Amino acid sequence: MASAATTVAFRGNATNASYVLGQHFESQPKPDGVSIVFLIGDDISEQESLKLLVSREGWRVEAFESAREFLARPRPLVPSCLILALSSTDLNGLEEQKLLARERAEVPIVVISAYADVPTTVRAMKAGAVDFLVRPLSDEILLIGIRESLERSRLVLPREIEVSDLRSRHSSLSRRERQVMALVVSGLLNKQVGAELGISEITVKAHRRQVMQKMKANSLPDLVRMAAKIQFARQPIYLA
Repeated sequence: MASAATTVAFRGNATNASYVLGQHFESQPKPDGVSIVFLIGDDISEQESLKLLVSREGWRVEAFESAREFLARPRPLVPSCLILALSSTDLNGLEEQKLLARERAEVPIVVISAYADVPTTVRAMKAGAVDFLVRPLSDEILLIGIRESLERSRLVLPREIEVSDLRSRHSSLSRRERQVMALVVSGLLNKQVGAELGISEITVKAHRRQVMQKMKANSLPDLVRMAAKIQFARQPIYLA
């Protein structure tokens, strides 16, 4: 059993929860705002036990058989975390965890494993886990990990929703408008943008107006801040 001291020693940090990719969120928040605990594991009896434990705490619980199945679900608009229960025969568990951490970076991951060796723990933490728990473990140890993960999620959720909205606006831009935005927020003047894209300055101004309207930016500094929030780096420009 993992001791409380061991659990604390293997705590991750919140770095992996500070970014978000552009996949879709649920269209509407859950009416009751109840936090969601996601489960991924292939042990049916363990999964049923975890469902019961989580439900008793008043949290919503959703179970999935694989990482791919979980990733097909829209991002929730309530605090959430993921329990990844690795089986003793699952050789791809850590690879799945890397995929989850990359594609759902805003969802804290609690890993449950049968292995207590340091290399496995280190690999799990490097792969994005915020907590690593070893079987057998007490309900209280697991609940502490879930509560802390949900609190992490609650703190970053407003930013994730904002970023998702910004990405949605950005996706509404045409290819040329994205090119213009990339160059404008990098500091180029309209004339310089036109020269790089091979279009007139007047055309650049027209595209720039569309960008400002679609992004709902009130000023260039506002647009630059939006670009920074969605990690919008200058990308290769492909002429039409």
